[in-house]
Amino acid sequence: MLALFLTSNFLFSQEEPSRRLSDNPTSLKKYVVDETNTLSKDEINSLLKKLQDFDKQTSTQLVVYMVESLNGESLEDVSVRIAEANKIGRKDKNNGVLLFIAKADKKLRIEVGYGLEGVLTDAVSSKIIRSDIAPYFRNGKYYEGINGGVDAIIAVTKGEYTNDKSSSKKQKSDPGLMCLGIPIFVIIVFGIIFFSIFISIIRRIFGWNRRFYTGGRGWGGGGFFGGGGGFFSGGSSGGFGGFSGGGGSFGGGGASGSW
Repeated sequence: MLALFLTSNFLFSQEEPSRRLSDNPTSLKKYVVDETNTLSKDEINSLLKKLQDFDKQTSTQLVVYMVESLNGESLEDVSVRIAEANKIGRKDKNNGVLLFIAKADKKLRIEVGYGLEGVLTDAVSSKIIRSDIAPYFRNGKYYEGINGGVDAIIAVTKGEYTNDKSSSKKQKSDPGLMCLGIPIFVIIVFGIIFFSIFISIIRRIFGWNRRFYTGGRGWGGGGFFGGGGGFFSGGSSGGFGGFSGGGGSFGGGGASGSW
């Protein structure tokens, strides 16, 4: 009887570690979740502040999740399931990103929401992994790699990240910056001037005062974008670094890599 009890106990303990991440995705409550205890508290707090601020400023949600191992599962399957289950990004924008790392397997993936696939393309995601993350991971500098990847992803979504110098030069000489031979900034300046004159005339006709723009419940009051109860609240809950998904969807866009 004792032998039977010990045998069943042993078999149970052998099965328990093989939890399938794709079948039971982790519920992420923070912008940074490190199940490997690799990052220090200060490093996590630094990333949390950066990602929370980024969410509040842009509504784009970027979450970092590091596990010990995939336990033999597909990196892509696990990553997209976790991103979907946690609904990273806004429902109306699908602007979520998951930086998923399996430390012991030396694999990582940038999972990109539908709404960001046009800017954070598969090629750009792959370059970020190769250039901004993997080199640090190879030397055991996980915080530096994650921080570099986070900065690169933020830069891409803000339109500040370029693939190389040649593409930057091409952008500067792009004929799209001209309109009928006139530099676009000249058109913008004249547009602002004419708009100001138009508003001034309308205000005189209808007797509008400055409160329409800055006071009361006008454009500047109540803060739809940034005032009291601003629209972009960051979806945060549970105190500093708290994360709550906004209903974003994913379709498998992004890139995988290793180090």
